[in-house]
Amino acid sequence: MNISRPATGVPASATQAKTEAILTGPVLPVLFALALPTIAVLLIQTFVGLTETYFVSSLGSHALAGVSVVFPLLMLMQMMANGGFGSGLAAAVARAIGAGRSQQAASLVWHSVWVAGFLGTICAFAFVFGGHRLYSIMGVSGPALEAALAYSNIIFLASPLIWLVAMLSAAMRGAGDTATPARITLGGALLLLPISPLLIFGWGPVPAFGVKGAGIAIVIYYLVAVILLTKQMLRPDATVALVRTPLKTTSFLEIAGVGMLASVGTVQINLTVAIVTAAVGTFGQAAVAGYGIASRLEYIQVPLLFGLGTAVMTMVGVNIGAGQIKRAQRIAWIGAVVAFIFTTMIGLVAAVAPQLWLTLFSHDPEILTLGSIYLQNVAPFYGCIGAAMTLYFASIAMKRVLWPVLAGTARMIVAAFIGWIAVGYFGADINTLFQIYALSAVLYFAITVISIWRGNYVEELHGKSDSKTFAKNRKCSV
Repeated sequence: MNISRPATGVPASATQAKTEAILTGPVLPVLFALALPTIAVLLIQTFVGLTETYFVSSLGSHALAGVSVVFPLLMLMQMMANGGFGSGLAAAVARAIGAGRSQQAASLVWHSVWVAGFLGTICAFAFVFGGHRLYSIMGVSGPALEAALAYSNIIFLASPLIWLVAMLSAAMRGAGDTATPARITLGGALLLLPISPLLIFGWGPVPAFGVKGAGIAIVIYYLVAVILLTKQMLRPDATVALVRTPLKTTSFLEIAGVGMLASVGTVQINLTVAIVTAAVGTFGQAAVAGYGIASRLEYIQVPLLFGLGTAVMTMVGVNIGAGQIKRAQRIAWIGAVVAFIFTTMIGLVAAVAPQLWLTLFSHDPEILTLGSIYLQNVAPFYGCIGAAMTLYFASIAMKRVLWPVLAGTARMIVAAFIGWIAVGYFGADINTLFQIYALSAVLYFAITVISIWRGNYVEELHGKSDSKTFAKNRKCSV
């Protein structure tokens, strides 16, 4: 595939309307227009993942157990690719578009291809050669371990493809085009639904690959997505172009500087959940089950918050690039308020009537009681988590990720480690453990809000940059 056409950058005709809306349009309509495609596609991906789990479960408990231990590692890698380095790229592209530097935006995309190849190769090497030990530590053996390795080796060999899809999609979102990656992901999901059972169970001339078939189907999905994303970015009217440009250390640092810190945040989230789950496990199997089904309510909010957060990140980044610092700050606060209101409403309903959610999964009285304790203590503070996550995405666009990441560290210390110590050494009951978890959410929110509130973005990001600079650069790029 030839991608050596001249670096024409981002065609003004394809981006002018979107950029003008982000810079001058009413905040809420533009924010929702950017967020809804991403939210929709993430919800569809969640459904497809559940469907594939159902297909694999038909192969037996060993296959389900094997895939189950691979899934958290795959999710961690995807979160680092999309929410970590992908967010760093999207924010950098947004700032470049906002400043009218279309050539720089195109250069960042080309550098992200190299980043995806490098990090994808590292992940492939780590999980393919270290998978046996990892899954053994996670508690599987025998047929379940064999199934885990069969599934894992296929998926993680395709790690560069997974990273590349994340980076190219992030670049488009940063340029204000959330609809195109959403359409491509939706098309891939619709392709995956029939291909997955076909390769797992076989039909006609197609042999049954078993659990390997599930892995092959995912690889096909990412391969098709890479082809379609690349084809779109090679079009003359592409929102952001994929062109070969000279490699520069500064461009790699622009992506990795924010991306590495953002990836730390994703690791913290997973580590916090793992340690809290272990602490809950000391109260018995019913407690784990109750906590598990109750906390799922938080997971279904993640696609909504990611869609809203990435939309805020794009709008903030474009406005900062254009020197409109006050408007960028206003967008961040509006996004945080929207997230706070929405997640608080969900949390209050769950706290007042926890059975509405819990009885969807279980009718065991003990499980329902323990799940209710969690929701009554934690759910009222969902708004703190939602607002903090949205401001975290805004901080990525502002290149001020350190303090929000430290806020996540503080949350992990309180929720996981202090919670574990309270239970293990001071005999705290499960009600106290969940109260500590709720306190960690408030602390996470407070530190994030203060870090955003006290930021001096004009001097740190652009010095004397203003909207006139944007107008001048955009005129030159046209």
